[in-house]
Amino acid sequence: MSWAGDIHLAMLPVMNDSIFFSGQFLLATPGMADPRFARSVVAICSHDENGALGINIGETVDGISFHDVLQQFDIDPGEAPNPEIFLGGPLETQRGFILHSLDINMSDTLQVGDRWGLSSSIDMLRAIAANRGPEKWIIALGYSGWGEGQLESELTQNGWTIAEGSPDWLYETRSGDKWLMAWQALGIDPTKLSSGFGSA
Repeated sequence: MSWAGDIHLAMLPVMNDSIFFSGQFLLATPGMADPRFARSVVAICSHDENGALGINIGETVDGISFHDVLQQFDIDPGEAPNPEIFLGGPLETQRGFILHSLDINMSDTLQVGDRWGLSSSIDMLRAIAANRGPEKWIIALGYSGWGEGQLESELTQNGWTIAEGSPDWLYETRSGDKWLMAWQALGIDPTKLSSGFGSA
């Protein structure tokens, strides 16, 4: 397992133009044709004319917890909580990312508007383990990526819908099913959606 290094730093800074969706969420619809993204809730961390990068918070990694990640880097878990790890996407699943509240940023942190931060440094892991990290955080392995114009194209194919959502979607733990939670937060029962529903 390796940590993410400069993966997300290769993306250009977050842009605020309304045609881009940084800081929002992609929700997989019942019509999602790619089984890798079924029931996905992807936090879009960077989106511009060159492509998009997001972290899926709709699926966890079996058999790996936060303490397991810390131990990979010889970091003492101490009294840190031991939550599940999310499968951030199908790309580079051995690389780790931290999505977190904006009360603490590291030098590598990508600030996603006023919504959340995306960090990947070992220093952030150490800070969390020592109870000196951000108030709210989750860990993911892997990421979801789209090339130039790819996400915009997919949004016309009824597999995804865009939702502004809330940063709290990242951190909530009570629902047990973030995909269902997100749809219900929008006032929609996804089981009643047709397979052709989407953003088009």
